Amino acid sequence: MDYHQNILSTIGNTPMVQLHKVVAEVPALVLMKVETFNPGHSIKDRMALKMVLDAEARGDLRPGGTIIECTSGNTGMGLAITAAVKGYKCIFTTTDKQSKEKMDLLRAIGAEVIVCPTNVESDDPRSYYSVASRLSKEIPNSYWCNQYDNLSNRQAHYESTGPEIWRQTDGKITHMITGVGTGGTISGTGRYLKEQNPEVKIWGIDTYGSVLKKFHETRQFDEKEIYPYITEGIGEDIIPKNIDFDIIDHLEKVSDKDGALMARRLAREEGIMLGYSAGSALAGLLQLKDQLTADDIVVVVIHDHGSRYVGKIYNDDWMRERGFLDTELRVKDIIARKQDTSFYTVQKEDTVRQAFDLMKSHDISQVPVVHNEAIVGSISENVVLNFLLENPLRNAERPVADIMVEALPIVDEYLPFSQLRNYISKQIPAVLARDKAGVYHIITQYDIIQTV
Repeated sequence: MDYHQNILSTIGNTPMVQLHKVVAEVPALVLMKVETFNPGHSIKDRMALKMVLDAEARGDLRPGGTIIECTSGNTGMGLAITAAVKGYKCIFTTTDKQSKEKMDLLRAIGAEVIVCPTNVESDDPRSYYSVASRLSKEIPNSYWCNQYDNLSNRQAHYESTGPEIWRQTDGKITHMITGVGTGGTISGTGRYLKEQNPEVKIWGIDTYGSVLKKFHETRQFDEKEIYPYITEGIGEDIIPKNIDFDIIDHLEKVSDKDGALMARRLAREEGIMLGYSAGSALAGLLQLKDQLTADDIVVVVIHDHGSRYVGKIYNDDWMRERGFLDTELRVKDIIARKQDTSFYTVQKEDTVRQAFDLMKSHDISQVPVVHNEAIVGSISENVVLNFLLENPLRNAERPVADIMVEALPIVDEYLPFSQLRNYISKQIPAVLARDKAGVYHIITQYDIIQTV
């Protein structure tokens, strides 16, 4: 039989997948190390397990103990999974900029989550670093993993991620690119790859509002570089001990907007739904594409799954509020501008006269036809009128089913205004849209003209 004794042995050995559409402008072969195949759907599972195993070996973590960590969510998930298998308690501190999905997932695996303010100095007693440190001193038999300065973090990637990439590329990798936060991934993986071939280029992705790029280039900590940013999982306002800046050949900054938009492109064009920092990594690669040739093989190492961001970068309203999406009107905006949002229907068995009376009394020109609560067709004012004029007495009592045509198309309420032209025509005078509450609305040519 082929099985694992527990979930922890499934960590690592993640697949490598070639990218196509989103990197069409890049001359090199681009491969992605898809770390979402780890049980916690994040690369952080690797270092979380390593930190716990090393702590046990040193005697820092004993049976019945409590694991404490400051985390943006992914390290916490890896630690929570490890704790569940090994029988430890978990307390995690995080910042209020992290997605609700991450916090809910941590609680679902039994962790206690303490939310701390983002926009405070790292040494502020309210910061998630300081709170984690304080709790580790107050709680007996507890261990603060401190992923930023715990070198087991980068060692995990030296022992697993690096060798896997080298093997999967048959030693032909020329560039590795990944987001930089704690620095464990880029430093551990990068060190292994450079030991195999010193010519391998290691590129890191930073974000605006972080000190890492400036420090890498000058070795000076410039507080003026620090300001709030939205991107999760990369960038720092401190210098973690895990970052080996000598390993990194270049750090590239990517904006919050570009990272978010690229993550959405990855989902829609490659079918790979990934986190915010994965979008940043790909956006950074495109910014650096002119430094690559057709002979290069680039490996993009990503961090986590897109399910942690469904309320953020994969939510159109959230994106639009931050100016990340264009301001073009959507179907929902047309609905909001309608003076009358009533939705009228006729039953398939209703008579043509009943349908005509409904249209006349409410001054409407198109009506969906319903059968057993499902929309099965449609009728228009012109069709009904012509049918009645042919033989007013006989045709008036005929069922609507005799004259109905195909149901009107149903479009997403977030469909851009300009794309309505793909649906509405002389043959199709209107479309239907259903809002989040499940309520149907009809969008007619008249509604569109009124919007313009």
